[in-house]
Amino acid sequence: METEKRILEIIDKIRPFLISDGGNLEYVKFEDGIVYIKLLGACSHCSMIDVTLKEGIESMLINEVPEVLGVVRVDE
Repeated sequence: METEKRILEIIDKIRPFLISDGGNLEYVKFEDGIVYIKLLGACSHCSMIDVTLKEGIESMLINEVPEVLGVVRVDE
């Protein structure tokens, strides 16, 4: 549960940057080292989302939370 709390704290730090561009993200779950997120608003169809996801969100989470191995985008 501590890992999930740290993940949520980092997502809360990232969220204002996404909101300023008209988007947002929703935490779905953390399972087997993978963080599952849903992208909302402008982020859901942005042409730069792969860069934002891998070089921004994923890299920040992996650097800050050693248990995180990757981030996967889900469309539910």
